[in-house]
Amino acid sequence: MARQLRLDLPARQALGREDFFVSPANAAAVAMIESWQSWPARKLLLSGASGAGKTHLVHVWAGLAGAEIIAAADLPNADIPALAGHNIAVEDAHRIAGDRTAEEALFHLHNLTLAEGHSLLVTADRPPNLWELVLPDLASRMQGTALVALEAPDDDLLAAVLMKLFDDRQLSPAPDTIPYLVPRMARSFEAAHQVVTALDDAALETGRAINRTLARQVLDKLAK
Repeated sequence: MARQLRLDLPARQALGREDFFVSPANAAAVAMIESWQSWPARKLLLSGASGAGKTHLVHVWAGLAGAEIIAAADLPNADIPALAGHNIAVEDAHRIAGDRTAEEALFHLHNLTLAEGHSLLVTADRPPNLWELVLPDLASRMQGTALVALEAPDDDLLAAVLMKLFDDRQLSPAPDTIPYLVPRMARSFEAAHQVVTALDDAALETGRAINRTLARQVLDKLAK
């Protein structure tokens, strides 16, 4: 069968609150985001593995709080006083560990944002005591920030994540595809992204529908 022409259209990532499926694995984090005006000291640290939904919740919070969003790695070139003039979310703070310039920028943003009476949301893939920060003052500020974690997905959440990833790519798998995948795939958000990407590629490569048969073949290939 001839290959289908692949059109590299961007995935339509849905980031509204109504698109976020709540389960026991993330309910505490969702509750903290929605009650952001009650954060201790007006700051929160949201941790979770890659693909767990941190960016989604950051965008939910930005909509609720009128906040801006910046990657921690971009802080050295940012206008810190301008960012501190409103609520601000800093993504992937763990990635700047060891970069003193970036760490100092986050330290000053933290202090100035709170001094201005605004709120700060920071995300990372693990708790701050595991970041290996070189700036003691920043380490103490981060470790003194209320922490809420996105836990590993249960069956319902994993199914919802798969459904959302398919929808983001405008794909419509057969009804039995996701129930087949959930108990057989690796139980992580990263694995969900990998499986959906592989199924999308396989369907385009072969011109076949995404169904249980294709899912079985993709899982067998990934396992090897």
